[in-house]
Amino acid sequence: MTASSDTALAFAGHLRSLSDTELVALLGARELREAGIKDFFDLADALLDPTSIQQALSRLDRPTLAVIATLGELGTASVTDAAAHLKSAGADEAALAALPVHLAAAANLALTVKRDGMFTVPLAVGQQLVEWPELDLPSRQELISDPPPTPLAAVSQVDARFTDTVAAERAFGTTTAIVELVSELQHESARELARGGIALPDSKRLAASMNVDIDDVGVLLEIASRAGLAALESGRWMPTAASGEWLLDSSGDRWAALAGAWLDRLPSDIRSILGRSARASWGERLDDYANWLYPAGGDWMTERVRVYTRDAEMLGITAHNQPSTPGVALLAEGPAAASTAMATLFPPEVDKVYLQPDLSVVSPGPLEPALDSRLRAMADVEARAIASTYRISTASLYRAMATGETEATVLDFLTEISLTGIPQPLSYLITDAAARYGLVRVGVVDGDRAYVRSEDDTLLRTLLVDHGVGSLGLTRAGDRLLSRFDRDLVFWTLAEARYPVAAENGEREVVVLTRKHATRTSTQATDSTAALIERLRLGSSSDSDVTDKAWLSRQIDVAIKGKLALTVTIRMPDGTHVDFQLEPASVGGGRMRARDRKSDIERTLPLTSIVSVGPAL
Repeated sequence: MTASSDTALAFAGHLRSLSDTELVALLGARELREAGIKDFFDLADALLDPTSIQQALSRLDRPTLAVIATLGELGTASVTDAAAHLKSAGADEAALAALPVHLAAAANLALTVKRDGMFTVPLAVGQQLVEWPELDLPSRQELISDPPPTPLAAVSQVDARFTDTVAAERAFGTTTAIVELVSELQHESARELARGGIALPDSKRLAASMNVDIDDVGVLLEIASRAGLAALESGRWMPTAASGEWLLDSSGDRWAALAGAWLDRLPSDIRSILGRSARASWGERLDDYANWLYPAGGDWMTERVRVYTRDAEMLGITAHNQPSTPGVALLAEGPAAASTAMATLFPPEVDKVYLQPDLSVVSPGPLEPALDSRLRAMADVEARAIASTYRISTASLYRAMATGETEATVLDFLTEISLTGIPQPLSYLITDAAARYGLVRVGVVDGDRAYVRSEDDTLLRTLLVDHGVGSLGLTRAGDRLLSRFDRDLVFWTLAEARYPVAAENGEREVVVLTRKHATRTSTQATDSTAALIERLRLGSSSDSDVTDKAWLSRQIDVAIKGKLALTVTIRMPDGTHVDFQLEPASVGGGRMRARDRKSDIERTLPLTSIVSVGPAL
């Protein structure tokens, strides 16, 4: 079935009356393929295509569908008429009270049209709903009167204690993993493939740093991104500026930021499903309710529920499909209450560590975040759990000194947190690293290019043959090396390759560089959407006469092809306007030839005399 031409003609007029902002929202909500859409008539045809209509209906809940089906049966109706009809069919008071909300949801998808306080459902939309029972989908009456599934079973107090234990373990593990993810991205960003997903070498590196399966990297990165801790920029995943503050938060507050972002990003449809189950079992019964509330949602809705419930399990909001005490607090009261509830379940933090002669650092419990953040700047994490192990090396000390640490500040910090003093091997290592740090210097030459210099010519020759830094394209120029890249890129590449590198200014003074963070900007309409709207406005002409004439011509063309009758308003020689009921036959030479339905005669009218056209009366 295709939409009738008269419906498309009237619908195109409605679409043309929308603002650019409303069009952007509509195009985004309906997820149309823009190819082949040249004007509002093409857009009307695309929106009234049965496949497009069915896709839009699948995104709506049962009460909204019932409203659309009711309006489709009435033809054109006011809010009062629609409410009366719904009430007579058995709609409850909650559905009637939410009628304006349901009408707005339908209008946002162009499944209803509001004009002069009256609502109309396009014929193709109403017909699609009429055919639903043939597709094993509910009829209008079933949409209104079918009750929801049996309420989900409440969680017992005994089960709640077990649930909280498992949930806390998962929440702590996920939070810890994302700490490692952000920290690793601070050292080196991760490349996003053009087809989506993280490049395999980076996936393996991130999985190793988080101590998780490689298949979990994408999920954890998604959770971090949702919380604003990592973002994609120029094809690479990098930590955001906000991630630095997050790393210094307590374990409970870190978790609350992740869980709060999960809650904030819940789409309204998923929120309505999960909100009903805040204190009850999820799982199959949750799916049953989702299928009832979104009867046409199918696999699309099932997958949406799966993704958010999967993340809820990883974050300890649920455990084995049972909401945890912090999870209930999150859904019912918000992140602050949830943070307090989860903090009591997390292991207590410690502020002291054991420094070992083998250069390892053992923390007997979760180290306070501020101490952990600074320690990991000068040590690599070897094992991360409730008790963690770090290892200090020459390379890790170079890394710390590149951020501004010195021999004195490193020794003072480690002395402050150590329960065992500073072992002699560690003291020697710190002194030796401080002596060698800065043997390689990176500065700026020729505006923005970088140079590399060193008093140790052997180091320069090593850099020239090191395949690990070959991407810098270093070339010899007298007593230094040159790169076509800027200082920051060369510096961090050499630092990641574990060279004793320092950045310097024009006076050869050591300066501390900070890593680039990803910037997070608000999402704007895509260029393709903006280009489509420009086409829909019939060109970018600022002359309204040109635009109006093009629109008039297109309306007449559609009427001729569809053999439709129109109401044509003509400007008479004396300046008055007269309406004719005409069936256009052809246009040529600046004139339109049409059959006058009332007089049953053929008329030939100058196009310049036509003021407007519209559906026949």
